[in-house]
Amino acid sequence: MRKNSVKNTRINGEVQRGLAEIIRGEIKDPRIAMMTSVVAVEVAPDLKTCKAWISVLGDETAQADTLAGLESAEGYIRSLLAKKINLRNTPKITFILDQSIAYGVNMSKKIDEVIGQEGGSITE
Repeated sequence: MRKNSVKNTRINGEVQRGLAEIIRGEIKDPRIAMMTSVVAVEVAPDLKTCKAWISVLGDETAQADTLAGLESAEGYIRSLLAKKINLRNTPKITFILDQSIAYGVNMSKKIDEVIGQEGGSITE
């Protein structure tokens, strides 16, 4: 199976949707922040491994705690994912912290500050 095949894209979407549901509703670990979202998922073509990029709304300690909580619950999450999605192999999940949303919010604030300092809009 090629990396960008239709089948692989469909599997990535299903795994992402399943992970999001599991993290939102089934995990009771207090370390995992309420505002945790699964940004992207990349399942290897052999279905053995999976990289899941997660985004956490909060400070750095909340992000580190959430990542630690997800890594400790990886086996449980994997078993729930196996029940939700019928795959030949249930992939081993590696959680990666995604900073893109926080980066975008930070850049937007900086742009607003620059516009506010100039006292006008960009189109002047």
